[in-house]
Formats: sequence, C-alpha cells, structure tokens
Amino acid sequence: MNIYDYEVKDVKGNPVSLKKYEGKVLLIVNTATHCGFTPTYKNLEATYKKYKDQGLEILDFPCNQFASQAPESIDEINKICSLKFGTEFPRFAKIDVNGPSADPLYVYLENQAGFNGFDEHKLTPILTKINKEADPSWDKKPTIKWNFTKFIISRKGEVIARFEPTASFEKIDKTIEKELNK
Repeated sequence: MNIYDYEVKDVKGNPVSLKKYEGKVLLIVNTATHCGFTPTYKNLEATYKKYKDQGLEILDFPCNQFASQAPESIDEINKICSLKFGTEFPRFAKIDVNGPSADPLYVYLENQAGFNGFDEHKLTPILTKINKEADPSWDKKPTIKWNFTKFIISRKGEVIARFEPTASFEKIDKTIEKELNK
C-alpha cells in the first residue's frame, strides 16, 4: 500500500484520487489560519514556487483540531490563504488528522512516519506543555501533535520524512531537493 491508494475530498467535497499525483514529490501538510505557525504559509508558497516546475506538489489539508485554529469554512480559508499569503498550491476539504474521525490518509501517514520530537523553536516549550497536559504519553504516539506537520512523499508514493511544525524550511527544502534529484 502507498499514498496512491488513498482518496481525499477537494474543497467542493468531490473525491480526488491521490493517484493523480503519481510521479510527483509531495509535501502533505495540515494547516490552520489562526495559529502561531500560520506564517508558515509564506514558506510553503516559496517552496512551492521554487520546486513546482521540478515536480513538487504541496497538498494542504486545513484542520480545526488544535485549539480550534481553523474555524472558518473552506471558502473563507481559501480567501485568507490566497489574499493574505498568496498561496497557489492545492487545498482540500477540512479534515481531522487524529482520533476516531481521522482521515484515513492521515492514519496512514502517521503509521509510516511517527513523531520523533520537536526541533528547537520558540514555540517548542508551549507545544510540549499542551501535548503533555492532554496526554502524559503523547511523545510515544505517532499522532499529529499540532498544525503544520509536514510529510514528504517520494515519486513512488512512499512516505520518506515527517517534519514537525518546528522544523526549519532549510531542512525541509534539502529533503525535497534530494528527492526531486533522484
């Protein structure tokens, strides 16, 4: 099984097979419009512009599970992202990434690349505290810990890396470049 076995919903609720992206390097990310990491949209767009002609696609999945930081409708989220951050990469329907209603794609992603800790970042202590208070064994589980967790998928549909929201784009871009050059 790989990423191409999954189907997601576009912003209108229509099914989209991820087979559509076969042969591309993918960056899959859960996002939110009112988060301390929301400025990450600018980094995502810069990465998209830098690598899209080489075969990168970014797939954006808004999620309201972390402190209700994506409360808007998908239409409002699209407006915010395009007007405030100039994003052009594909956005999909809002989803849950954890729990009983987690989208099957995210269940798969988590099981392929579990949580390996946060990078050094000014928000790391806050994220650690929030997660620890919610679940004392939070760091032992593969679940998504916050908005803007990123997965890199190879051209063959395999999950090759997971980056927490605290990861630098220098690190992310190096992984993307390496995969694009294979």
